[in-house]
Amino acid sequence: MQNTPIVAIPQLENEQLDSLQAHFRPGISPDDIEQVFRLKRAQPLLQSFTALFHGGFDGVLVRLLVLRELAADAQSPSFSRNDINLKLGYLDPDSLETVLARLRAHQLLAWDPTQGVYRVTPAARNVLSAIDSLLLLGQDDDEAEMGFLLSQVAGSQAIGGVSVEQLHHLLGRLIDLTEEFGDAIASGSELRLRAAQEKWHAACDWVEKGSQVIHAITGDMRADAATHRAAQAIGRAQSTLLNMQGMFSRALNQIERQRVHLGQSGLSTTDIRNWLLGHEDLAGLAAGAIAQPVLPLFLTPAEMIDVAEAELLSDRVVAVQAALPEGTDAPVAHSETTPAMLELDSWLAQLAALTGTASAANAAQRTPTPIQDTLLPATFAVASYRASLLSLIGDADEAALQGGTAALARLPIVFSTADEMMRLNDAHVAAISIATLSPKLERPTDAQHE
Repeated sequence: MQNTPIVAIPQLENEQLDSLQAHFRPGISPDDIEQVFRLKRAQPLLQSFTALFHGGFDGVLVRLLVLRELAADAQSPSFSRNDINLKLGYLDPDSLETVLARLRAHQLLAWDPTQGVYRVTPAARNVLSAIDSLLLLGQDDDEAEMGFLLSQVAGSQAIGGVSVEQLHHLLGRLIDLTEEFGDAIASGSELRLRAAQEKWHAACDWVEKGSQVIHAITGDMRADAATHRAAQAIGRAQSTLLNMQGMFSRALNQIERQRVHLGQSGLSTTDIRNWLLGHEDLAGLAAGAIAQPVLPLFLTPAEMIDVAEAELLSDRVVAVQAALPEGTDAPVAHSETTPAMLELDSWLAQLAALTGTASAANAAQRTPTPIQDTLLPATFAVASYRASLLSLIGDADEAALQGGTAALARLPIVFSTADEMMRLNDAHVAAISIATLSPKLERPTDAQHE
């Protein structure tokens, strides 16, 4: 029985979709993102770059080498396999066959079976043109790294197809340079200032070359509002960049005024630094000059803080005399009884009189004492103080302590309250809660039961 082949292409597409969806949050479709739509639309071009740059650097180099060699022959639009073997005879045949198969599978090389020849596709020439532009500008030592971005904007403007994304890339680079130059100026380092000033001059050269392109974009009535806004933002960023010349001059002049000269020799610390930077082996300069190597001492932040604190407080330290002062007796502290303590002792004696020494039977016949009879007469402050202590009566935790409040907690008294108030005819207290104090009944002993 013959096996039926399995079609795996739809499954592969589903796996790719599932893999892309895995990068997004649940409930969000990648197709709803505008940038995802644009990248998907450019999938054939992106796959061309994938075919060239996927894998290790050696494989990428060989693939670019083969494609560049074939595209460089402008006289021959097509190549037979013998022509390719002669042109790339320095490559291993197996490796060449692998590269050709990969380029052909990703539409970078077109195979004409009727004539048996290869042709370089337009997509491959576009990819090589972009790569060649980067390689060419990289060899020109573009310190500002603006040449490629500006060339893309200028080329797109020449053919009437500049995009907002291209302008945003150029604007981002201008902003990055402005922040970089500002950090160099704020650092106060002459070395960084000199390097940043050279880079600034290179950036200004590109700004002058790109000013005409920006003016053309802002004057183009066919450009949309977003393109005009991006071009105007680039113009403002260019103006900010050009105005930094005065900042560089002031910073360098300040360093020049603070430069230290070594005696009457005419040499400065800058000259010595430049001389040292010209030597690759600085350690070799000390050969034979010193007998023992220099041991550097490193300070941790904790020691640095201690030293800084000592220096800060040095003017506040009182000078210590050489002789110690004579010893003196410690002053004797006399405890003073506060009025509150006297008031508490007097009130405790009054409450103790309520309990007496009555037996359990007599205590049961005794009428509870209204709370106002124990709190008053007194001023409002004294009555409030006494009332705040009533909650301690019967508190076991407080009774285990020492002092006046502990004695109050141990009194055999029951404090009972109600949720109502009654008016009083008193000069200090107008009304008070209805509450009573009554003696606590003693439990009968075993002998009494008998």
